[in-house]
Amino acid sequence: MFPHQRTAGRERRAFHLRTASPWTTCVSVACCSRLRFMWFALMVLTVLCVALQMLGVVRQARSVKVLKLVSEQLVRKPAEIHRPIKRKDWEKFWSVSAAIAEEPVDQHPFIQRRDESENPRSEEGRDQVLENTRKQLSSTTKAASPIEANKLWLDQEFPKRHRPAFTKRTPEIKKTPHSDDNNDKYTVKSRAVTCQPKNHIVFLKTHKTASSSILNILYRYGESHNLTFALPLNMHSQLFYPAFFAAHFVEGIRTRSVKEFHILCNHMRFSSQEVRKVMPKDTFYFSILRNPVAMMESLFVYYKAIPAFRAVKSLEQFLIQGGRNFNASVPNNHYARNILTFDFGLDNTPPENNTELDRRSAEVIAAVEHDFPLILISEYFDESLVLLKHVLCWSLDDVSSFRLNSRSERSRRPLSAETAERVKEWNSLDWRLYQHFNATFWKHIDSTLGRTKLQQEVELLRAKRRNLEQMCLREGGAVDPAQVQDSSLKPFQYGAAVIQGYNLRLELNNDTRQLCQKLITPELQYTSALYTKQFPQLAAAAAKKIAASRNTATHRAVKRYIETNAHTAMMKNTSHSNTNKAIVDEHSLHILANSVVHNETKLF
Repeated sequence: MFPHQRTAGRERRAFHLRTASPWTTCVSVACCSRLRFMWFALMVLTVLCVALQMLGVVRQARSVKVLKLVSEQLVRKPAEIHRPIKRKDWEKFWSVSAAIAEEPVDQHPFIQRRDESENPRSEEGRDQVLENTRKQLSSTTKAASPIEANKLWLDQEFPKRHRPAFTKRTPEIKKTPHSDDNNDKYTVKSRAVTCQPKNHIVFLKTHKTASSSILNILYRYGESHNLTFALPLNMHSQLFYPAFFAAHFVEGIRTRSVKEFHILCNHMRFSSQEVRKVMPKDTFYFSILRNPVAMMESLFVYYKAIPAFRAVKSLEQFLIQGGRNFNASVPNNHYARNILTFDFGLDNTPPENNTELDRRSAEVIAAVEHDFPLILISEYFDESLVLLKHVLCWSLDDVSSFRLNSRSERSRRPLSAETAERVKEWNSLDWRLYQHFNATFWKHIDSTLGRTKLQQEVELLRAKRRNLEQMCLREGGAVDPAQVQDSSLKPFQYGAAVIQGYNLRLELNNDTRQLCQKLITPELQYTSALYTKQFPQLAAAAAKKIAASRNTATHRAVKRYIETNAHTAMMKNTSHSNTNKAIVDEHSLHILANSVVHNETKLF
């Protein structure tokens, strides 16, 4: 480049700098100077600092939320898990303080004491516990491990300073001046929270286990306390058994016409996930078992018409043949084998060998224990009612009842010892299930009442039952169905069983008659009455549909009968008047056919 060209370029740049605006000059200098890199670096660092600060705030908030959830889980057990915590589970949390180690009373209702002297939550009991603890700790030569120290606490109740706020104290019971030993009504005066009656209940109604009597107890209690029942859809008597229970089987679920259900107790095949869609989280679950030997004899008589039992004359013959005619895939044959396991919603197929039996039975027992904190035993029915009364915080009047859906003695068949062993082998899963919960039943008795207090309350319960029988029943007890005077109170008859009923005294006043009538109302009639009370409009519509279906079925039966008689008359060359005579008898046949259809609609 020539010198004169370089000079001209410098003059042009100087001219542009003199004529440019100050803002343009600053931008040009900033962009072209060495400070440009430092400028952008400073901006990036600023953005990173702000981002890190926001991330720290978010992590701190999340940590606080997690700590809160963990503390809540440690303080209380989740309500949707209905089983008591075992000792081995406590040992996993040995580092947790005693204040959060104790299980809530509502989830484990069997932690009580027989009197104040044995109750460590009383003043004397607390001092005794502290003194025993000091002696045990001082007697050790070296410090115990955390697990062993926690075991020491688990062997006794926690003293007052470690007790969580929700722990239930033993109430002081003060009877009123007008009460006596046979009167269970009393006023409760407690220094802390008193025992609250449970109103959210699920009862798994098993077959041929005296469950109809417990159903009547729940019906009467719920009706007297204005509770809402989870009743079957479309006025059915069962929750579409033997299908697995589903939430939409309950009336009012789809339409959301019921805001809260209190009691679910009709026949169903249990499904924990679906039941929890219907019932609140604080619901108490319980059921009842019966010795499979006696239950099998009852099932054979009651369900004699099912395919498994139809071709044999006796239960002994059925078992000797090894269930030759048994096919589990045939409808209704589930009644013939491991029916208890089936009702709990578990696999009731027979194990192939003893190893599989041990594994399967352990799984069945664990599944039942997980969902049902209380299992009653039919053979100890009165003892079961007393235990149920304490667990639910009810009174003896609430659990007083008559035996419903029971067979007469003339329809019972005693079984030999050899047949009993065959029944145990045939129903191996049910037998293991019964053995386990028969043992845990008495453990619950010992932990809540003790045998002495249990026997005292059983005698009181039986005395109440005798008084009710003398007050309500004409014959003082159950009678055969043919002797039941009120047709609306006749129990449903099925199979070869003879189901007994009751007759009320004629001289009862209105209040006493209502009480007595509820005590003897059979299951089907009571379920229908509760459905009508809860859903009056739906009940009226369902009644019309049932009447229409009965009339249709009756008309078809009459038509077939008339056509058959007309065809027979024509084959015998009878006169036309004889055919008309058959038509004239249509009215009497209509009554008979309608009765048959009515009974068919009530089959289980």
